[in-house]
Amino acid sequence: MVKWVYGFGDGRAEGSRAMGDLLGGKGSNLAEMASLGLPVPPGFTITTEVCAYYYAHEGAFPEGLKEAVGEALGHVGALTGRGFGDEERPLLVSVRSGAPASMPGMMDTVLNLGLNDVSVDALARRAGDARFAYDSYRRFIQMYSNVALGVGHYDFEDALESYKETKGLSLDTELDEADWRKIVAIFKEKVEACAGAPFPQDPREQLWGAIGAVFGSWNNPRAIAYRRIHQIPESWGTAVNVQAMVFGNMGTTSATGVAFTRNPSTGEKALFGEFLVNAQGEDVVAGLRTPQSVTEAERLASGSDRPSMETAMPEVFKTFVGVADMLERHYRDMQDVEFTVENGKLWMLQTRSGKRTTAAALRIAVELTQEGVIGREEAVLRIDPASLDQLLHPAINPNAPRPVVAIGLPASPGAATGEVVFTAEAAEQLRSIGRKSILVRVETSPDDIHGMHAAEGILTARGGMTSHAAVVARGMGKPCVCGAGALRIDYAEGLFSVGDETFRKGDVITIDGGAGQVIKGEVRMSRPELTGEFAILMKWADESRRMEVRANAETPQDARVARKFGAEGVGLCRTEHMFYDLQRINAMREMILAENVKGRRAALGKLLPMQREDFIELFGIMAGLPVTIRLLDPPLHEFLPQTTQEVAEVAKALGVPSEKIARRVAELREVNPMLGFRGVRLAVAYPEIARMQARAVFEAAVEVKNRAGMLVQPEIMIPLVIARPEFDAVRRLIDEAAAAVAAETGQNVPYTVGAMVETPRAALRAGEIAQSAEFLSFGTNDLTQTCLALSRDDAGSFLGRYVTAGLLPGDPFVTIDVEGVGELVALAAERGRAARADVKLGMCGEHGGDPQSIAFCETLKLDYVSCSPFRVPIARLAAAQAAIRAKARELNPVSTPVDR
Repeated sequence: MVKWVYGFGDGRAEGSRAMGDLLGGKGSNLAEMASLGLPVPPGFTITTEVCAYYYAHEGAFPEGLKEAVGEALGHVGALTGRGFGDEERPLLVSVRSGAPASMPGMMDTVLNLGLNDVSVDALARRAGDARFAYDSYRRFIQMYSNVALGVGHYDFEDALESYKETKGLSLDTELDEADWRKIVAIFKEKVEACAGAPFPQDPREQLWGAIGAVFGSWNNPRAIAYRRIHQIPESWGTAVNVQAMVFGNMGTTSATGVAFTRNPSTGEKALFGEFLVNAQGEDVVAGLRTPQSVTEAERLASGSDRPSMETAMPEVFKTFVGVADMLERHYRDMQDVEFTVENGKLWMLQTRSGKRTTAAALRIAVELTQEGVIGREEAVLRIDPASLDQLLHPAINPNAPRPVVAIGLPASPGAATGEVVFTAEAAEQLRSIGRKSILVRVETSPDDIHGMHAAEGILTARGGMTSHAAVVARGMGKPCVCGAGALRIDYAEGLFSVGDETFRKGDVITIDGGAGQVIKGEVRMSRPELTGEFAILMKWADESRRMEVRANAETPQDARVARKFGAEGVGLCRTEHMFYDLQRINAMREMILAENVKGRRAALGKLLPMQREDFIELFGIMAGLPVTIRLLDPPLHEFLPQTTQEVAEVAKALGVPSEKIARRVAELREVNPMLGFRGVRLAVAYPEIARMQARAVFEAAVEVKNRAGMLVQPEIMIPLVIARPEFDAVRRLIDEAAAAVAAETGQNVPYTVGAMVETPRAALRAGEIAQSAEFLSFGTNDLTQTCLALSRDDAGSFLGRYVTAGLLPGDPFVTIDVEGVGELVALAAERGRAARADVKLGMCGEHGGDPQSIAFCETLKLDYVSCSPFRVPIARLAAAQAAIRAKARELNPVSTPVDR
């Protein structure tokens, strides 16, 4: 027979902390605290399996549940000396949600359940305080009617505020018994008017109404949104906890509060919390009254003149400190606890691992390790890799006001303030005179690269999380908000509008790339420091990590940032970015416009020394670490001007007719350039381009060795390969260039040549390609596009609907599609290794910086991942966690570390 209900109380419990999936976080921890002998009001938990049944049977409950609940209520009544529905000694209960994962405030709660017109007077007699009883009754009417009957919370608040205004009062605590009696009557009238029936007086009707409402709140809009953001499966469901009420609003010897066993902002080992005398739990979080500090040290630090719990209730405080210490030692983590004091007695209502800032999480993990509470590997597992963004980018001060005018996609974290500009040139001009800008575009193109570099941040009206703007911004470590569809941009007038607001060139805005917000004016910023704990924990992570972590970098700035954050080489140097510079792009354009090989070689001759110097600097910064250099990849039309005005400007600069440029632009235009004349096909059609780039690589390697005595071993990567013959054709060009440089300099440069696997065919033929290629690097941005038939620049218009509807588990451009793209990667890895046992395998798409994708790479035993410089610490930590979990699975296939 299925057990639907688990009881706890009086030092015993039917459940434990290990049963979080079944009893939810709150229920399993209540059971654990009860078993530890802590003062927990008795109660019982209805399991998450009932929630699944509830949704599978259109809101019905399973057979036997009502009997089990009745029996559990009887047991709680026996422990408390009261009876549920008893008119003289009524048992009152709270009904709270409790999912397996913490979802604070997302679902519903009802307190004081069991009160009615008769039992409220019994409560008054027992407590010797009618004011307390009627205050509790009005709270119950308000909460239950909102949760179970659908009466708006504001309806009651408006009625209460109106009543206080007629009395000339401002605080709830100024109302006496007579006032609360009148308000109860007003509330009951409100319920009947709104719900069409009197407020229910039968406690059992109230109980089942509340239980159904709590289960129903699992799918309220805020809970759904929270689950989507935090990737909590809908199938988990919530438990329901029914617990005997204890009252913090029984006068000056009673109180309620919330506390953390360590400071959740800084991680300091010191009790941190707030409490209120003569209050119930929701008063602390609702902000209706100003809370008081739990400790005297907190009170002094805040400058409050109101007594702390430490001084107002010294004996209770002493007991609470002991309980808090016990809970932290038992759970081996900082705890977030809720408590109530009823007539001088402490009751514990909840404990859970507390939410904390990243800086606090690092400090707590390191200090718990140093205290001998946890080990290094567990400390590494305690930190969410994605949360490190808080430490690596500027952020808006949490206390600063933010007048948000538009919302887009949080494409690149951090925040930036600057003057609105609409062109790359304007951004460069402002930077040249020491002023900051935000580059605002409908969407960016590679032509905007210099402006993106010059701007503090990027804002686009179109594009997704892996659009050009997003990818480049993340690589630069710049904040970016993409796809802000409410923006109406008018380049001609130099303005953009959002609703009634208009922003012109020169107006100041702020963008929050972590929240996807566009904010009017300047907002105060803060940059968290990379603390000592950060360095310590990352050292521990590196001790556990198996995969290398490299960076996608092509500029000296990128390379230096990558090294600062611990990159072990460059996994992707996109050489085309080196040609977009204003000093070089015209030489590139001359090459494209040339009508024969001789003309192309002449233009490439201008680019060779520039490219060589780029590589010299890059090799020097990376100091002998591997550098993977990708040959020219994008379609040539991306280097040419597009508008009539731009064509005229370039024609003047190059001294060629505008018609010639326009004709060449038309010749190179493609319907679908992503699948067109790019990558390896450029090297096949124009071998002189590949020869120039290869020569620049080898000459730079020789120069670095001569200057610094440093051996450079470049890895040259051919993009968009789909077959071995085309790879071999381009490899011959590279080998010839190496031989030529060796003959000229007398020095041989050790090097490897590999292929970028970014099409399904390349994945399928990886075995053949690996016979010639010494490494394979998975370019999963394009592999996702070609596998799923999605454009990363356009899919944002509908992908969100797929994710919301559960048709996709998430954005496949953010986290790798394991079942499709992932299977291609796995197949390619298997076939590549079968053909060449020592083939080096890596991933250099955006997924190389995504923790879930990195975990997948660990399962395939890839040699490295490569990501944008600012995501290197995230990748290092994620790779370490993946390795730790993989080792745990090997040692114990049944039980593996799980973080919730």
